Amino acid sequence: MNIKDLLKLGTKILENDEDASLKSKILLSNMLKVRREYLVISSDKEVPENIVQDFKNKIEEIRNGRPIQYITNTQEFMGLNFYVDENVLIPQPDTEVLVEEVINIWKQNVTKKILDICTGSGAIAVSLKKQLENVEVTASDISSSALEIAKKNAKNNDVEVQFICSDMFENITSKFDLIVSNPPYIENSVIKILAKEVQNEPYIALAGGEDGLSFYRIIAKQGKQFLQSNGAIAVEIGYNQKESVMKLFEVEGYKEIYCKKDYSGNNRVVVARI
Repeated sequence: MNIKDLLKLGTKILENDEDASLKSKILLSNMLKVRREYLVISSDKEVPENIVQDFKNKIEEIRNGRPIQYITNTQEFMGLNFYVDENVLIPQPDTEVLVEEVINIWKQNVTKKILDICTGSGAIAVSLKKQLENVEVTASDISSSALEIAKKNAKNNDVEVQFICSDMFENITSKFDLIVSNPPYIENSVIKILAKEVQNEPYIALAGGEDGLSFYRIIAKQGKQFLQSNGAIAVEIGYNQKESVMKLFEVEGYKEIYCKKDYSGNNRVVVARI
């Protein structure tokens, strides 16, 4: 079977997926270890039978809800490549808004020490360290498996990040100019009705408690003691959580609280300063 026909088959199997054609191309280019452009230029080239069978099997996995990123073990974020597997949440484009806002804060203020809490794959921490000068970045997560992946991503992207295994602030001892986090924020009861792909990501990285606000309460309440004077906290939020999260920071005495929207116009990032 040639490349063109194999891609058609993949697209047909994934016919109910709006990204069927793209996912087929991403998967095959990954398996052949070639750029996607090659698939077009060499569309009549025959594919080895063992790869054809493996491709079919993996397309079926995708059809059954396994995220393609867990098959290819890669996801792009902030122009960098990150290794991902079932131990970490897949970095999403919306989270780039959080990273960009942290960069803006860094440009406006003296920001020398940053803590990324609930780091997962390390995408936020690694991206910040890659883009900011003279900044010490620390990243923490409760999952030792996630931290191993984050360490791998720091090494692959040639940056130095300090990693700490910690349940939120439990093992954090330093103070920081800025604390950043994309914590679990989905209501527990909602997870079971999400798309299969999302349900196949780590539950621990999705579940934000009964109202989705459990981790924001901890960050708002405990975060103050780990901030330098005039320090700030920046968190990603769900599209409908702006008022609730801002209120949590307001009650804890933070000031200069504001919200930034994502590229789709949804509320996405809340920033609060002590």
